[in-house]
Amino acid sequence: MDFTFTEDQLLFQSSVREFLTAEVTPARIRASWETAGGRDPALWRQLADMGLAGLTVPEEFGGLGMSELDFVLLAQECGYVALPEPLVHMAMVAVPLLRQVGGDLAATWLPRIAAGEAKVVAGLEQNLLVEDAHIADLLLLQRGDAWYALSQGQVELRHNESVDPSRRLYAVDIKSGTDPISSGDAATALTAATLDRGALGCAAQALGLAQRMVDLAVAYSCDRQQFGKPIGSFQAVKHLMANVAVRLEYARAPVHRAAYSLANNDPGAARAVSHAKLAACEAANLAAKNSIQVHGAMGYTWEVDLHIYMKKAWALANTWGDASFHKARIADAIFADGAELGAGATFAEF
Repeated sequence: MDFTFTEDQLLFQSSVREFLTAEVTPARIRASWETAGGRDPALWRQLADMGLAGLTVPEEFGGLGMSELDFVLLAQECGYVALPEPLVHMAMVAVPLLRQVGGDLAATWLPRIAAGEAKVVAGLEQNLLVEDAHIADLLLLQRGDAWYALSQGQVELRHNESVDPSRRLYAVDIKSGTDPISSGDAATALTAATLDRGALGCAAQALGLAQRMVDLAVAYSCDRQQFGKPIGSFQAVKHLMANVAVRLEYARAPVHRAAYSLANNDPGAARAVSHAKLAACEAANLAAKNSIQVHGAMGYTWEVDLHIYMKKAWALANTWGDASFHKARIADAIFADGAELGAGATFAEF
């Protein structure tokens, strides 16, 4: 079995990386913090013009018809630049949710998403707050055993501050008189699938964030000198970054495995997603801790760009299921009656 990405997938990742690193600069992110909505319409237009908004939209609705496995590499690049725009959320959560709901709702909104004309945001009751609810043309919200499709006129929003200045979080109250689009067992299935996709999106971005923090720390350790030498030449500093590099490398495979599991409807996808989110977020948290130690006192100042990536990593670690939630899911899978473990189960045909 060949687990490597195709040449086309890697080439697409490289192209997106070049665009994002050139356009989504720390200065541009900081500028968005000062705006009322916290978002950059011009940047979203650029993303849409590249076709990124419709990557996972089926071809029949004007998209490229890509899967989670195709998009996971691009999500890593979005994490690398700490992209504030909700591209990962729409491609990995909102669009698949609309595909799963189907019907007139999907036929109405998917073409608009592919054209970059609409933003759709999904929110779980478990997350408490909904990111980017204020700019959503359509809100897909889970409440208990029901899902609702809502316009801005059907909800009331209350802003909440986040540790990450790039995040815009809102408590959303649904006005009375709104009928659900799904309920019962069908809604429960939507909730489970949406949780897994959201957690995978966080995990993929965490990989990119961890790599960016390592790159920033390495660059700083080459410039900063003590005793006439770059601090990066000191063994203690090398060990800090080496520990992160090892943790990061071991997190990549679980994230890619989780993407494969979701794309291929693996019955064990939930376990794979929880493993991926735990591994990736732990790597990002260690990268934040060790990178700020390399920067020393400078790392605590707002002028250092490390803050942008560190705080986003902290925020992602606690959304779409925190560490305790995902550890519990893995424990349930391991200790379940009749659970199959080992290489024979991991690489079995689905």
